Amino acid sequence: MKRRLEPELMDTDEQAAAYASADFNASNTLFMDLLKRLGPGPLDGACALDLGCGPADIVIRFLRAYPKASCDALDGSQPMLDLAQSELDRLPGIAPRCRLVCDVIPSAQLPQAHYDLVLSNSLLHHLHDPQVLWRTVRETAKPGATVLVMDLMRPASAGWAEALVETYARNESEVLRTDFRNSLFAAFEPAEVTEQLVAAGLDGALEVNVVSDRHLAVMGRLPE
Repeated sequence: MKRRLEPELMDTDEQAAAYASADFNASNTLFMDLLKRLGPGPLDGACALDLGCGPADIVIRFLRAYPKASCDALDGSQPMLDLAQSELDRLPGIAPRCRLVCDVIPSAQLPQAHYDLVLSNSLLHHLHDPQVLWRTVRETAKPGATVLVMDLMRPASAGWAEALVETYARNESEVLRTDFRNSLFAAFEPAEVTEQLVAAGLDGALEVNVVSDRHLAVMGRLPE
C-alpha cells in the first residue's frame, strides 16, 4: 500500500481534545517498557528531549519514572501544549522539570549536542520529509545519547488498516477514528525507516524493530 500524506500538525482544538481524551495507555506503556530495555544507564538524571510530545503523557510518565531527570517537550500544536500545561499544573513535583516548547522541527529553540536522551512517539508519520526528524536527533543529542522513536507502521492494505481501526478505535470518537486511519496510511514500513537511517548515517547506531501489530520502534545509542 502506498503512503498517503496527512497534515503535519493536529492543530485544532477538536483534534487535540479528542487525542487527549483517547485511551493510549497500551501504546504509551509499551513505549515506557521499551525505554526501560535501553536502561538502566544514565536515564535518571538525564536531560531529555521529547519531539512531538502532544498532551505530554509520555513526558509525565518519564519524569515520574526518573525523578532526577528533566525534559524539554516540543510540539507544533498550541492546543496540544495547552492540554499538556493543564496536566502539568496538577503535578507540582513534575512541572518544574518540564519545559514546553511550541515549535516545529528543525527548531532554533533546541540547543545543539545537549540531550542525553531523545524520545519521540507518533511524530514520524506526520512528517512529509522524515529526514527532518533524524537530522534533529543528530544535532540535538550528545555523543552517546540514548534514542527511542516509536511510531505507527503502515499496513499492507486498506483492509488491514480498517481492521486495525476497528480493533483499536472502535469506541473512540469519529474524529479520532479518522485521524487514526489517516495516520496508518501516512506511516512508514520498517524497510523504509531502515533506508531513512542509512541516508542519515544512523544505521550503525540505531535499529528498527517491529514491536506490535501496528508499531515499529527505532532504538539505540549514538556513537561516542
